[in-house]
Amino acid sequence: MELSICQLECCGGLNNLDYSKVDTSVMVDLQKYIDLTDADFCTAILAIIFNPFFWNIAARFEHKTRFLTRLCQSPYNGCYFLGTLIILLNICRSHCFTTAMKTQPKLDILDCITVYYMGLIILVAGTVFVVCSFYALGFVGTFLGDYFGILMDTKVTGFPFNVMDNPMYWGSTANHFGWALL
Repeated sequence: MELSICQLECCGGLNNLDYSKVDTSVMVDLQKYIDLTDADFCTAILAIIFNPFFWNIAARFEHKTRFLTRLCQSPYNGCYFLGTLIILLNICRSHCFTTAMKTQPKLDILDCITVYYMGLIILVAGTVFVVCSFYALGFVGTFLGDYFGILMDTKVTGFPFNVMDNPMYWGSTANHFGWALL
């Protein structure tokens, strides 16, 4: 008797799925709670996608061309310029996110004091990770100083980097999740 095992390939694995057996009722139910036609929701999605796309493109462009360094007359000034622009974009993104959250339907089960306090705890935890990461890295370390050729003397290994990888990203994600629960 021969035993055959179907191995899923790394990148072609999804081609082996039978999509006709997918239960789409969950997605239909989800549409009751997300208004995809809401302009505030679409604006928030675009801001959430645009921000990391922009700063990664800007940082790589700086690394290859030193455009901001030349424009601002030093790597530090260029980094402060880009960092300030990123902060302004993040304020805009946060405003769009908050506006969208106010206009979207809310699950009845989430409208209780327990969920509110869970959201608050998650928001506080996320803020701790973001603020402590910023404190550990400083402005230049946080806002892509390495792309400007500004490197730290040693690798940051203290809190929160000793607890998890990428604590600023995880903290920011927790902030958005906690805010959504409030």
